[in-house]
Amino acid sequence: MSNNYPNLFKPIRIGNVTLKNRIISAPTGLMDLTPDGRLTRSNMSYYELKARGGAAVVTLGESITHTETGESHNRQIHLDDPNVLPSLTHTAMAIQRGGALANIELSHGGKYGGIKSIAGELKEDRIAYGPSSEDLPTGEHVHEMSVEMIYKLVDCYRDAAAMCKTAGFDMVMVHAAHGWLFNQFLSPVENRRTDEFGGSLENRARFLMLALDAVRDAVGPGFPIELRMNGDDFIEGAMTLTDYVELAKMVEHKVDLINVSCGSHEKDDLFVRTHPSMFHEYGCNVYLAAAIKEVVSVPVACVGGITTPELAEEIIATGKADIVEMARALIADPYFPKKAKAGLSEDITPCLRCFECLHHLVTDTVIRCTVNPVIGHEIDVKYFKPEPRTQKRILVVGGGPGGMQAAITAANNGHIVTLCEKDHYLGGVLNFAKNIPFKHPLFEFAQILERRVHTAGVKVVTGQEVDRSYVEAMKPDVLIIASGAKPTIPPITGIESENVFVATDYDKIIDRPGQKVVVIGGGLIGCELGVHLGMTGRDVTIVEMRDCLAPDSNSFHRMALMAELNKYTKSYVGTQVVEVTEDGVVCKNKEDEEILIHADTVVLAAGMTADTGLYEMLYDSAPEVYPIGDCTKVGQVLQAVQQGYFIVREI
Repeated sequence: MSNNYPNLFKPIRIGNVTLKNRIISAPTGLMDLTPDGRLTRSNMSYYELKARGGAAVVTLGESITHTETGESHNRQIHLDDPNVLPSLTHTAMAIQRGGALANIELSHGGKYGGIKSIAGELKEDRIAYGPSSEDLPTGEHVHEMSVEMIYKLVDCYRDAAAMCKTAGFDMVMVHAAHGWLFNQFLSPVENRRTDEFGGSLENRARFLMLALDAVRDAVGPGFPIELRMNGDDFIEGAMTLTDYVELAKMVEHKVDLINVSCGSHEKDDLFVRTHPSMFHEYGCNVYLAAAIKEVVSVPVACVGGITTPELAEEIIATGKADIVEMARALIADPYFPKKAKAGLSEDITPCLRCFECLHHLVTDTVIRCTVNPVIGHEIDVKYFKPEPRTQKRILVVGGGPGGMQAAITAANNGHIVTLCEKDHYLGGVLNFAKNIPFKHPLFEFAQILERRVHTAGVKVVTGQEVDRSYVEAMKPDVLIIASGAKPTIPPITGIESENVFVATDYDKIIDRPGQKVVVIGGGLIGCELGVHLGMTGRDVTIVEMRDCLAPDSNSFHRMALMAELNKYTKSYVGTQVVEVTEDGVVCKNKEDEEILIHADTVVLAAGMTADTGLYEMLYDSAPEVYPIGDCTKVGQVLQAVQQGYFIVREI
């Protein structure tokens, strides 16, 4: 048993298999499958990486048991196609050679197989089938699923489970949560049937119970079946924790592990609870699993916002759950389990709960991560190794996330690296997150990068402005310029007043007395700062020229952010600030009406501008010169970190 987090790394028996620890890589789906729902080598490498990182079980997400009626997203694994078997087999093998057990989630979207969902727009010629007939506000119609179709889908679950066992999976998970098929039948709001599949909880659960029996029939005794169920729907009139406690008692003799989640994937206000946003407490859904664990004899797993080994250990040690399941935390750092067990928890890359992974999965179909440049590139990193290079002297200018990642990558590849930063500290713009609780993981990430810089043997020079003479004196073989961006200062009368602070000077803002704050700029940074200032009790007003707030935020984070903005701030959109005075700011709206908003403090969050000056000065000052991050084009931390990793990897 490990001395580090001994309860977390204690084995546990599930059915006829033994988990080497209490960490399961929760089901995550991918959308860069082939059009006919088969896994690619890139997909296999993604799951294998999680296995290599030390999770006891790695689970494939949302694999569809009946494609014609149940594919809720544009691309999902088609378990009803026998030709998917080779890719399933290779994926199970990849997970197992990484040292984990292979698990797969059997799913069906219910009515979302025929109507638009968050990640499913291609529904032409599809018919939506749900527990009951309904007409949606979108104009879409849902047909009541016939009893004949219900029994057909039961057979589909049997066949899908059999295929997964044939492919070599060690476990299967039946998905009955998050607003999908079985959750729709369980919900008295969705299910208004009067036959044997509607009415009482026993009747509403009948479909699920039949499917569980069919899965058991397919896989045989002892083969582990995991059930993912909600602990609360958080929908008025739907299933509550009390109801789910009763359901857990009903199903416990049919399954080997109960995984307790909550909410709905398809309701904006609940999506960010099902997948807890940065505004939620860590482990906010654990209490649901704890309540269910009290009434069942089979092991119980919890999920949702579990991002540190300390929290995971506490959950297991106090008996709230037997197993913790992690999704985004193991995207941010697949080696979370191995690092925790080895006593290297300070080097675990933190999940920011920023939803960039889900955003890219939906918008461009390839999963990415703000803090982990390897995600989305697993097969390239695994199989493509740069040829050995001559050791070079590398000078990195700029100690933000891109510059630090570049320095780390270069030093780990055997080069002699010097990192120069004009400030007296590293971290760049990430340091603003130090005093904002829901952004603090971003500051922690900066600290982790700084520790890795020193561990890699990089020479760090702070308080150093770099110019041409400095580079000529250093004579580097390679110059990497990561000078970042600078705040945009719009031509507003009075913008240089003493009561105006740029958003990146957050230390000065948070310590400033006064209750009334106006934030000029309703982009992501302005909105997040406004929310935090509102949380501290300030009266915050955000003024934005565009017609909406936070248009530069990804859609999932924006769901969460808008709820917080409504709680903690007031706003004017389509409104331009024309003057800053001692009393506040003078604005004009679309009707050219003048508005005075009183303020003690004005925060300027009008965006950032690429700081191109240094690159323009030094572009030819070394044999090889590479600009990365914001110094040529303003982007996000994700782009800076990826460039710092991949561009330097080739040197």
